[in-house]
Amino acid sequence: MVSISPGTLSFIIEKAREFDAESAPVDPDSGSSPVDDAVIDILEDTSDNPTREELAGALNSLNRDQRAELLAMMMIGRGDYAASEWRQALTQARYVLDARLTRYLIETPLLGDYLANAANDLGIDIAEYPGVRGELQP
Repeated sequence: MVSISPGTLSFIIEKAREFDAESAPVDPDSGSSPVDDAVIDILEDTSDNPTREELAGALNSLNRDQRAELLAMMMIGRGDYAASEWRQALTQARYVLDARLTRYLIETPLLGDYLANAANDLGIDIAEYPGVRGELQP
């Protein structure tokens, strides 16, 4: 069904959730040290953001079929399709798949939660991987 390994999927979920927790830079030119700023800068979304780079790297490392699967999982996780409609979701994902997918996925709020929900609905066990919670809680 899904060719993305649970470990890779877990990593993407974790990085997507970390990225969602970030905020716009408050003082990008502060020049002070991380200690002075209480290490708050790590939560700011900047152009050289390591979390964004790790997430983009993980997404870009997927082959075309895996990228379509991930997009289909996102659509299932956000409620566009039910898990039983996997084939329809995958067909739609393959149809809309293009070079902008990485940016689209990174900029999708709650991507990590959508993927975790879909993994749960599709019976993919990601619970054994550190840092990843299962289904989104209401």
